[in-house]
Amino acid sequence: MKRVYITTVLTCLVILAALIVCFRMLNLSGGRESLKVGFIYDNDESTPYTYNFSLAKDELEKKYGERVEILTCSNVLDDEMEEPLRELAGAGCDVIFFNGYSELVKKLAPEYPDVQFCQTSYEDMSDKTVPDNYHTFKGEAYQGRYVSGIAAGMKIRQMIQENIITEDEAIVGFVAAFPTSEVISGYTAFLMGVRSIVPTAVMRVSYTETWSSYAQEKNAAQQLINDGCVIISQYTDTIGPAIACEEALQKQSVYFVGFNQSMSEVAPRSSLVTARICWEQYVLSAVEAIMANKSIESYVSGNVRGTDAFAGFEKGWIEMLDLNRQVAAFGTQEAMDAAIEKFKRGNGDFVFKGEYRGVNPNDPSDTCDLRNGYVENEKTSYPLFHYILEDVITIVN
Repeated sequence: MKRVYITTVLTCLVILAALIVCFRMLNLSGGRESLKVGFIYDNDESTPYTYNFSLAKDELEKKYGERVEILTCSNVLDDEMEEPLRELAGAGCDVIFFNGYSELVKKLAPEYPDVQFCQTSYEDMSDKTVPDNYHTFKGEAYQGRYVSGIAAGMKIRQMIQENIITEDEAIVGFVAAFPTSEVISGYTAFLMGVRSIVPTAVMRVSYTETWSSYAQEKNAAQQLINDGCVIISQYTDTIGPAIACEEALQKQSVYFVGFNQSMSEVAPRSSLVTARICWEQYVLSAVEAIMANKSIESYVSGNVRGTDAFAGFEKGWIEMLDLNRQVAAFGTQEAMDAAIEKFKRGNGDFVFKGEYRGVNPNDPSDTCDLRNGYVENEKTSYPLFHYILEDVITIVN
C-alpha cells in the first residue's frame, strides 16, 4: 500500500514539474506575464482631448489589472518632452504612449531599442523612414466630423422650417486652434456634413492660436454667436465653447457640437452630439501584441502602413456620443446611422467632393478642385486636407 502511495506521489510530482517546465517554456516563447506601460499627456484629464485619450489607460487597467503597471506624466508641453520620456524609459516601461506632437519622441526612440514608442501622428507619415520601435496612430476623425455635421444640418433645417432662422442665416461657427491640415480637414468635413442637409450653409472660423485656453476659446465662441452663428463646434481642448453656447441659449437659438468628450453635463440644453476618436482600439492592440512578443502592427485591426496605423467607423476607431434627443431634429439618428454605414462600406470619398474650389492659406497658388473628390487618410494616419473652400468658409481673424 505504501509503495502504491509513494509511486502515486512521485508520479504527481513528475507531472507537476513537467507542467511547470512547459509553462515556463511557453511563457518565454509565447508571451509575457506583465508589462510596464507609460503615458505622457500634453494636458491633464480635465481637458476633453486628454480625458478622451486617458480612457485607453482606463481600459488597460480593466482588462489586465495587476498584470500591467501604468506610469503617467501629465501637462507635458511638446518642447519639454525629453525629461519625462527618459524618465519613463529609464523606469523600465516596455511601451510608452504619447498624445503630444513633439518631434523628440522619434529622435530619442533609437536610444531605447527595447521600448516601443507609440505617438498620435502629427505629420504625413507616408514614405517616412522611422526607427523600428517608433509607431504612429490616429482615428480617421473626418468621418466623425462629417456625421456630427449631419446632426447639425438636421437641426439647422428644423430651425429654418420653424421660421426661427432663414436660409441665409444658416451659419456655422468653428473655434479652431491652428490652421494646420488636421484642423482644416476637421472643420471642412463638418461643414460638408452640414451642407449635405442644408446646401446653403456657410462657416466662419475663429483661430485661437493655442490648443488649450478656456478664456480664449469661450471668447471666440461668444464672438461667433454674436456674429449670427447658430451652431458652434471646435477643435480646441477646453469646454469654453460649450459653456458659451449654454449661456447664450438663454437669449437666442444656438447649439453646440462637440469633439473628444460629451458636453451633455456642462451644456445639457445646447449640446447636440459629440464625435470622438477611440484611442482604446490601438492602445489595447499594441499592449496585447507586446504581451505576446509580436509586432504591434500585426495585432492592429485597421489600415497599416509600415509602423503607421489608422481606421474609422469600420473598425471602431471613431464613434458618436450622446445625441441629445430633447434637442435634435426628428430623424437625426437615422440620418447619422445611414452615413456611418456608408463609411463602413467605402473609403469616404464622398466627403470632400462637390462644386468647390479650395485654396491653401499659406500658398494661394496651391488650389484644389473638389469636383473629382479628395480622399482623406488614403495613405497616412495624419489628415492632409489643407484647403479653405472659397465662398463657403470665412476666416474671421
